[in-house]
Amino acid sequence: MTRTRGKTTATEEIWRLLQSVPDPEIPIISIVDLGIVRDVFDEGHPVVAITPTYSGCPATEMIEQSVREVLDEAGHPDAEIRTVISPAWTTDWISDDGRRKLREYGIAPPAASAARGRGLFGGVGLAIACPRCGSTATSRVSEFGSTPCKAHYQCGACAEPFDYFKCL
Repeated sequence: MTRTRGKTTATEEIWRLLQSVPDPEIPIISIVDLGIVRDVFDEGHPVVAITPTYSGCPATEMIEQSVREVLDEAGHPDAEIRTVISPAWTTDWISDDGRRKLREYGIAPPAASAARGRGLFGGVGLAIACPRCGSTATSRVSEFGSTPCKAHYQCGACAEPFDYFKCL
């Protein structure tokens, strides 16, 4: 993930503002921690570059609207929001704090790096740790969980079902 070209007071403020914008599908994690905000820079006006988690993500418009509202309310009506699709978003961009928040919420964060090509299919072949008890005695119940970017798992130790955020 790129971070703040030409750091200015305005771009630093915008990074802070965007940290308060929750992901619509996983509201305990911000769009910054999820890695959706690619960059904030100045081209004579603030520019926020965002990358959807995948091209068909139904939350993309809601994210853009939330960013617009936060920027307008903070006095940045001239800020531009750009959707950047290349390179594609990857779970490697989820921050360490974001991974911790996912676990605390009951979603297992990606278990591998997407750059290595492992785990692209719902964690097959990976030891997926239960976010509740930490056991890796887990099994995939379904390739798809509550959203297409998650698989559904069950823990063999505590018997709790949970979503696993696939490596993308």
